[in-house]
Amino acid sequence: MSQHSVTIEVANRRLKISCPSGQESSLLLAAEELNQRLLTDSKTCSIKTPEQSLVMTALNLSNDLLAARKEIIDERAALQSKIDLLQATIKQAVISEYLKKA
Repeated sequence: MSQHSVTIEVANRRLKISCPSGQESSLLLAAEELNQRLLTDSKTCSIKTPEQSLVMTALNLSNDLLAARKEIIDERAALQSKIDLLQATIKQAVISEYLKKA
């Protein structure tokens, strides 16, 4: 897959980033989200330097990602439990019908 160069702005700094072809809009949206998070985090925390702000925001984003992953794992486990229960119920119904006919 070919790479394209995209210019983004993060923390008032212009950066030229290489990204896969077709992913430019995703990169721009990610930069926009990062800038929003930087703005929000800088308002809620007493951060003195842009570097501290970037680190704090990166930690917050990482924490959000870990929480989302855990939520997905928990939802999968809950769905698997429901599937197992449905399978057991269907199996029991099939056995009951078979025994009635026998």
